[in-house]
Amino acid sequence: MPIVSIDNENDEQNSAEKPYNTSDMRRVPVAAGAAAPEKVVIKRPMSAQVRASYKRMARKRRISTTIRYIVLIVVGLIMIYPLIWMVGATFKDNSEIFKTMNPIPIKTTLNGYKNAVKSYGGSINIWKAMLNTYSYVIPEVILTVISSVLTAYGFARFKFVGHKVLFALMMAMLFLPQVVLNIPQYLLFNKFGWVGSNLYLPLIVPTAFATETYFIFMLIQFLRGVPKEMEEAAKIDGCNSVKTLVKIIIPMILPAIVSCALFKFMWSSNDFLGPLLYVNNPAKYPATIFVKLSMDSDAGFDWNRVLATSLISIIPNIIVFFAAQNQFVEGVSAGGVKG
Repeated sequence: MPIVSIDNENDEQNSAEKPYNTSDMRRVPVAAGAAAPEKVVIKRPMSAQVRASYKRMARKRRISTTIRYIVLIVVGLIMIYPLIWMVGATFKDNSEIFKTMNPIPIKTTLNGYKNAVKSYGGSINIWKAMLNTYSYVIPEVILTVISSVLTAYGFARFKFVGHKVLFALMMAMLFLPQVVLNIPQYLLFNKFGWVGSNLYLPLIVPTAFATETYFIFMLIQFLRGVPKEMEEAAKIDGCNSVKTLVKIIIPMILPAIVSCALFKFMWSSNDFLGPLLYVNNPAKYPATIFVKLSMDSDAGFDWNRVLATSLISIIPNIIVFFAAQNQFVEGVSAGGVKG
């Protein structure tokens, strides 16, 4: 007996939009050894009303997609325009910079970059300032990641006396602004003799004690999404807590760790107040202070030089961000839904 299937006339064209309804097909059992049943397809013309409905739905989807892309493109251009304008302004002179909003220079000049690499503030230039910056930024990032991972692992996986109280105190630190801590920290570090240290001790040492509460909370949310059965299996295989952390936990929360490292890298590179308070030697100034030194208020601002200096100083940040972009986005997005 043949299998009868009733299809609409335009099913092939609308297969992506309207899947076949298997309830329209009746299957007849075939006896053993019998020939395969013949499939008979009866074409039924689609009504004009249904066809018009499909066209309206397709048109709405196209309009919706077009609007979304237009909005995204406009917002993206608005967000990236300041950087594009900054790059173009480095090739202009002062009179042209504030004459128009067009980022393309009318008369190109390289004086901004030539003056940017000159020395301002003694024996320091932009290259040495950048070297000074990353000589304390990289240790800060490493110590912050290590201390935050250990602290988050302790809060997420171990129960101890005062666990809830300490966790509540840690979360309360999220609402404590850094400006409140500046004076007590300065007095403490001055008593230790760290102010003016060529090793940037006031900037590096505190990061070894898990001072970034936001990172700890973010990692705890990730750890809550890691199945405990995997840790129990590792324990059966003979792994202690440290081995479990290194071999099981860290690989699974790597996107969150990359996000924390990237945030800390950006924040430390852009920090102005910390080096201003604790660095007294001009030869040890980081890039943030050097950019300020390049602004000569007495002789007037040479804006193409200032902008060129700023652009050179943020190039490493841009490179690092784009290099870790995929894991950064994965870590931030996943951190918002876990837990």
